[in-house]
Amino acid sequence: MTTAHTSYYRSQVLEELDRIPQEYLPALANLVRAFRESFGLPSAEESFRQGWQETKRGETRPISELWDGIDAE
Repeated sequence: MTTAHTSYYRSQVLEELDRIPQEYLPALANLVRAFRESFGLPSAEESFRQGWQETKRGETRPISELWDGIDAE
């Protein structure tokens, strides 16, 4: 997205924010945070922790199977 588009949408969001009654701002902040986090990737630390837990539970596959079924036809 170009800087012009980013600036345009940012100004629109801020205009809408100014129209929200103050008592609804905490709920809106939580909604925006949840929305942002739903698109984020887990941190390297979180990914490693999850992978380590899966490994400890035996949820692994042989390396020889990793590429099975991904050949383009």
